[in-house]
Amino acid sequence: MTMMTDDSIGIDISKDSLDAHRLSDGRTATFPNARAGFRALSAWLGRDMPTRVVVEATGPYHRGFERAFSGKFPLVKVNPLQARRFAQACGTRVKTDSVDARMLASFGNALFLEPDHPVDREQFDLRELFSARAGLIKDRTRLLNRLQTQTLALVKRQTKARIDQLTRQLKALQHEINERLQGCPSRARANTILRSIPGIGEVAASTILIEMPEIGCLRKKKAASLTGLAPMTQQSGKWHGKARIQGGRKPLRDALYMPALVATKHNPQMRDKYKAMIDQGKPKKVALTAVMRKLIELANALVKADREWLPNTT
Repeated sequence: MTMMTDDSIGIDISKDSLDAHRLSDGRTATFPNARAGFRALSAWLGRDMPTRVVVEATGPYHRGFERAFSGKFPLVKVNPLQARRFAQACGTRVKTDSVDARMLASFGNALFLEPDHPVDREQFDLRELFSARAGLIKDRTRLLNRLQTQTLALVKRQTKARIDQLTRQLKALQHEINERLQGCPSRARANTILRSIPGIGEVAASTILIEMPEIGCLRKKKAASLTGLAPMTQQSGKWHGKARIQGGRKPLRDALYMPALVATKHNPQMRDKYKAMIDQGKPKKVALTAVMRKLIELANALVKADREWLPNTT
């Protein structure tokens, strides 16, 4: 029987290895970043389950670890820059895998970081599909830009053929994403609610569900913060700078741009908010950002309430 202990473990994840540090007794260990290493790490943890296991988001290197342990360990995924700033604030200038693991454990303990919401396997598959889709979009955009400067007929035909192929692949990926969303009752219902909001279409709704699986479980301000749409005050002494948005989940923020544009024309509440800000002298970019924030807050509120959008919804 596994027992929960008040302890923090930091794990530095690299391409080939996992460096672990237990804060309570200073024990360390290194494991391969592979299935065999995951099994060895589970044995190393033993019967005493820690309060938190802190790791950095390291792109492709942490995904296998997260897929193996999400829901089994109390994982806390932190921003690498924040973790590094914490280490510097502690006076640590040395950067090695073992030192990073120790600082991650200290970081989680000092800030009493709460474990992330467990991610199910279907969510991992959706993320992989979404990542593949994003890569194809970049490839197609690059080819479309290249096509504009090409002059030889043969080269242009080949480029157009590759663009057509990418377009078909994008449709296939989006179809697979839609099928998987509809295959889960809770995701299917959330997708229906999101699609009911004027401005949010097929791609934007699926992006929200994949990039923000917590949708419907967040506080109003937290939804805006995770998207990177909460304005951050810039103030020091007598100096007052302009509030700016920063951080957050960029793919989600990017996906809300076009829906916000559409909402300013076809969503009465959003249109009125946008017009009011413009009339107050706000720049169009600032007004549009406010609409994006309003959209994600509205989406979170409707999913939480399990109701679709109505013209009088605010």
